[in-house]
Amino acid sequence: MSTAISVIVFDVNETLSDMAPLGNRFAEVGAPKELVKLWFASLLRDGFALTASGDNGSFAVLGAEALRGLLVAEGTTGDLDRAVEHVMKGMRDLGLHPDVPEGVRALTGAGYRLITLTNGATAMTERLFNEGGIRDEFELLLSVQDAPAWKPAPAAYEYAAASAGAGAAEMLLVAVHPWDIHGAAKAGLRTAWLNRTGAAYPSYFQSPDITINALPELPAALEA
Repeated sequence: MSTAISVIVFDVNETLSDMAPLGNRFAEVGAPKELVKLWFASLLRDGFALTASGDNGSFAVLGAEALRGLLVAEGTTGDLDRAVEHVMKGMRDLGLHPDVPEGVRALTGAGYRLITLTNGATAMTERLFNEGGIRDEFELLLSVQDAPAWKPAPAAYEYAAASAGAGAAEMLLVAVHPWDIHGAAKAGLRTAWLNRTGAAYPSYFQSPDITINALPELPAALEA
């Protein structure tokens, strides 16, 4: 018989926070809205590279420097420092996806312990949750800034398990990112892929245990 899940671990960036409005910030500094996707992918790439080489980079530092390089490559004119500051401030002003509060409250109502594990900063999660009215639903807000490595390195998930006082098999990671699902699965966690876009799951990553299209679907999926 498999171990019962007691702790649900949430990724934050894109999984809980709606990053779509950040495209407007790019447009406001004269860059294409679509550049936000390349920027975020570049930031993650460099964070993963530092992790693979044994370092633990700062999300904010990597984000600002990656952004500066992309804006220069785009030929963005004007005050570059101000443009970077304007876009990065947009990360601090993001809100929750509409399905998140209902889903989170349904999970705590069902008796699950909720924590986060983000490659971003704890302060950003704190603000996001306070403004979204869900801070009290979470027991711990964890960030890889306090862990040995970024996700998807095993040490990140091991840090979350140790912080929660739970075994990996008792934990379920919820994320929109297949790379995060894969990393958590390899570390022994169960996984739930939140597929809001209807995308195909990459065959080269370990498959999720559960796939849902909106967070309120998770309690019923866990019961099943």
